[in-house]
Amino acid sequence: MNLKVLEYSPRFIRFSVSGITPAIANSVRRTLISDIPKLAIDKVVIHHGQIRDKEGNVYDSSLALFDEMIALRLSLVPIVTDMKMNFREQCTCEGKGCPLCTVSYSVNKLGPALVTSGDIQAVSNPDLKPSDPDIPIVKLGPKQAMLVSAEAVLGRGKQHAKWQATSGVAYKYHREFEVDKQAFPDWTSIKEKCHNSVLKETSKTITFTDDFPCRLFNRLFESDGVKITEDDTNFVFKFETDGSLDPLEILDFTFKRLSQRLNLLHESLVGND
Repeated sequence: MNLKVLEYSPRFIRFSVSGITPAIANSVRRTLISDIPKLAIDKVVIHHGQIRDKEGNVYDSSLALFDEMIALRLSLVPIVTDMKMNFREQCTCEGKGCPLCTVSYSVNKLGPALVTSGDIQAVSNPDLKPSDPDIPIVKLGPKQAMLVSAEAVLGRGKQHAKWQATSGVAYKYHREFEVDKQAFPDWTSIKEKCHNSVLKETSKTITFTDDFPCRLFNRLFESDGVKITEDDTNFVFKFETDGSLDPLEILDFTFKRLSQRLNLLHESLVGND
């Protein structure tokens, strides 16, 4: 197997993997979607009653949204994740909650104001804060206030969408377009604007790949003078993140996790013989 990163940014990655089967490619996709550990708020305690500020002004904690909606919105806020943390059910604290498996947060906001994800303050570990500070939670009117304590734990996307670290996960076969220059005269404009996609060129033909997206490739499909081939052992993947984890960190964990699961499957099959 050979892996190559084709495009990278803090929240997006495109990479190719060669020497695998379609079944393995789909396993990589499923692992990226549902099996990456991520922090998310799982417990929310909302204070009800009167709230006083330093000057003694009284605020009402009754909000425009139901408590359940507030809790759901808080849980869906992406949080910067430390993958070295323990899953609560596997922690040495036996699920009681400790710094190794649980991160505490608080929200303390006085109205009139818009409560956003930036108001979610990490109590136990300031580095594990929301990855995007501008996500709206609820709007507070005059004399309204929001006082909340919450806990975040590790989970996986297969348990709930709030633990899904990736989105837009997709893959395709490596594809090549061998263009006859005489039969397809527009090849010059494609070469000029999609020069990164040129694989090889001779006096009579030029070969492109759409591993690097280019709008002009639409002209190549079902065109005269173009021969299209696909390699079902070479795949190009792409996915986005919500900022909770770096794409390279996710990619590294994905193949380690996939190897672990395949080894477990092999051991179970061998043990049944």
